[in-house]
Amino acid sequence: MTGDERFSTSSMKVHEIRYALAVYRNLNFTQAATQCCITTPALSRGLRKLEDELGAPLFVRDTRSVQVTPFGRLMRPHLEQIANGMASARAAGKQFLDADKAPVRVGVMCTIGPARFLGFLGEFRLAHPHCQIQLADCRVNALVAQLINGSLDLAVMAFPDQADARLRAQLLYREGFRIAVHIGHPFNDRESIPLAEAGREPHLLRESCEYKGYWLSEIHQLGIELPVAFRSEREDWIRTLVAGGFGISFVPEFSPLIPGINLRRFSDRMIEREVSLVWADTGLSSSAAEFARFAAAWVWN
Repeated sequence: MTGDERFSTSSMKVHEIRYALAVYRNLNFTQAATQCCITTPALSRGLRKLEDELGAPLFVRDTRSVQVTPFGRLMRPHLEQIANGMASARAAGKQFLDADKAPVRVGVMCTIGPARFLGFLGEFRLAHPHCQIQLADCRVNALVAQLINGSLDLAVMAFPDQADARLRAQLLYREGFRIAVHIGHPFNDRESIPLAEAGREPHLLRESCEYKGYWLSEIHQLGIELPVAFRSEREDWIRTLVAGGFGISFVPEFSPLIPGINLRRFSDRMIEREVSLVWADTGLSSSAAEFARFAAAWVWN
């Protein structure tokens, strides 16, 4: 067996390498033992085992000094490389474990109803009882910015246009848009309504809707100026105004409803959005990655 083979296949212990590096630094067995928090005899025994594995002495020790042998000088960079590799492995492991304990920070687009996620979140908590989930309610632009700057791990959102190239998306489900009407409204007695007819009704404009520009453009192309009665970024205000008979609104079909509201389809078109789980392309912590994996396996429809 050659020296290289002996070195590469040896059963050296990490603590023995640590003892040797302490002697290299101090050129004194007593000081090296103190740094390693062991006795001098224990350090000497560990060094002898290491030297036996390597096949030659690393040090020459007399009553007054310690000298590094030529073989010891040859071996030092190899031993330092092993020690540095172990330190990197420990640091990576600690980072992994710390990330697994960290909360999963999930942003949710403010127009997405929570009811659709209750079953998923409940099952995820049962499978991962020690994983905390922090939920934040934001608009699309804020979610994108927070994903990119790292203040959010994941986001549940839909893109009205092409997604930012710095993001990755995993489709969860598709959701159609509906017309929210008061139960006393004439539309309530019909199963579906053409967009042009709906576009002439007093409208409650959802300012936070990522498809707001789409609706305004589509209705403008029909030669209609949408009669906006109220505008609000608050989804709960829009629902309350609809229930109060102040107008109609275009809403996602899985929006949470309150008494006094029904949803009706568009008769002449199917308009839907893709709701996805989104994250930055810089990667995910282990807990966030598990959340994404669980979401991919979940049956959403």
